[in-house]
Amino acid sequence: MLTSLLRTYLRPYTRVILLVVVLQLVQSFGNLALPSLNADIIDNGVAQGDASYILRTGGVMLALTALQVAAAITAVYFAARTAMAVGRDLRAGVFERVQTFSTREVGQLGTFSLITRTTNDVQQVQMLVLMGLTIAMSAPMVMIGGVIMALREDVRLSGLLVVVVPVLVGSMLLVLRPMVPLFRLVQGRIDRINQVLREQISGIRVIRAFVREDLERERFADANRDLMDVSIGVGRLMALMFPLVMLVVNVSSVAVLWFGGHRIGAGDMQVGELVAFLSYLMQILFSVMMAAMIFMMVPRAQVSSERITEVLRTETTVVAPRTPVTLLDVRGDLELVGVDFTYPGAEAPVLRDISFHARAGETTAVIGSTGSGKSTLLGLIPRLYDATGGQVRVDGIDVRDLDPQLLWSRIGLVPQQPYLFSGTIGSNLRYGKPDASDDDLWEALRVAQAASFVRSLDEGLDAPVAQGGTNFSGGQRQRLAIARALVRTPEIYLFDDSFSALDFATDARLRAALVPYTREATVVIVAQRVSTILHADRIVVLDAGRVVGIGAHAELMETCETYREIVLSQLTEEEAA
Repeated sequence: MLTSLLRTYLRPYTRVILLVVVLQLVQSFGNLALPSLNADIIDNGVAQGDASYILRTGGVMLALTALQVAAAITAVYFAARTAMAVGRDLRAGVFERVQTFSTREVGQLGTFSLITRTTNDVQQVQMLVLMGLTIAMSAPMVMIGGVIMALREDVRLSGLLVVVVPVLVGSMLLVLRPMVPLFRLVQGRIDRINQVLREQISGIRVIRAFVREDLERERFADANRDLMDVSIGVGRLMALMFPLVMLVVNVSSVAVLWFGGHRIGAGDMQVGELVAFLSYLMQILFSVMMAAMIFMMVPRAQVSSERITEVLRTETTVVAPRTPVTLLDVRGDLELVGVDFTYPGAEAPVLRDISFHARAGETTAVIGSTGSGKSTLLGLIPRLYDATGGQVRVDGIDVRDLDPQLLWSRIGLVPQQPYLFSGTIGSNLRYGKPDASDDDLWEALRVAQAASFVRSLDEGLDAPVAQGGTNFSGGQRQRLAIARALVRTPEIYLFDDSFSALDFATDARLRAALVPYTREATVVIVAQRVSTILHADRIVVLDAGRVVGIGAHAELMETCETYREIVLSQLTEEEAA
């Protein structure tokens, strides 16, 4: 999974990677040449008392060091740029894929998990690319070159490498093997922390209202403790690795000095050669250790790549048609024909055989008891979900045959829980129509009964909006969300219980102002409050996912018992009449 992901996202940077390889070769050549030159200085300069030889060879070493440093700096620069670019591309890929998801896929993967995958998981892969281009690429070059140079210095002493390198590799594998499941646990625990933190921040008012701060503090502490426990387990393994490596390195150094001293005493080796051999041994062992550090990152990056790939390979259930309809008559005619909908894994459908016709210039209301499927029904029109049976038609065309951009451009949706983006009131109102003028915004605010409170703000349309609109009351958020839909002037307006936070007087004024503004549009209102939909041209009554009545208010009071019960639970007989 990791290899496939890296192959895909590193392909555009092949030339830069080749440049890094060349620079790493130059750097490795410098590393390998310096011990040999140092041995020549000791054996031919210091031992012979030849100062000019020392200066000449020292000058070569300085020049080689300067070249090595320049190559290393340039290689790190391009490696860092490549790694950051890969991270950028991965985040963009995940974000673009998530943008295609329907509500079903977002709920399946989880919002908190998607955030972790876009940030922390991408960071793990990005760091692996950086370390791979800077360390993992040079480590095998130094290791192979070090073995060759060590053999060049003394073949018999090089026999120690046959023992030392396998022992070092075996020690590291012993530590690395249990890290993969631990890293998978770490990412899962980070998801859990994000979930708890997101819930607590979003629900802070509820938590305080019910005095549950201690309980939530304990929930977060449990999630935090779980992450800490797993991280400590990973840390222990990491802490065990370096002492093992240093033990092997130090024992190897002692062995080289012991056997090398005997060879010098026997006249089979010179002091400079022993020093050079020891340097090459250190280079070999430390290159193995550096490779081990990369391998320590691989398990976590592997887990992260699996989680990223899961997002990238998840196909949305709301699929654009291969040959979409790209032109509609500007009528806004909406019709549902025998619509069924079942949530994935549910035993029974939420909606069964829903049929009604909402025409342009009319207001159609949908009412029913809690859980009757009203919001789900409204979500089928802009394809937040796709109907599992029947058809939803706009201007006579099944919405599944329409170009999604065309469909969404015809719809103004005000969700049950209005969401405002961080920015200003003006930027939020222009969200669906960036070229809207200030006059357009004020007109929409007037209709939405929000102009007065916006004018009362010092900055007016430039007043800041916090993420989610948390610096406004629920009623103000609803009115701003309604104004945002009005600015767009779509052919179909969908109001999903969008007046619930308004008092009766504001509700009545808003509905009265909507009539001339939406005269040529199709308006569908989902509501719990009977007074909101009394004067609708058509009222659709839902009960347990079925249509049990369609008609005007007076007609339904006579013919639909379910509607009559809902009305009389909120109004008296006189008010209902």
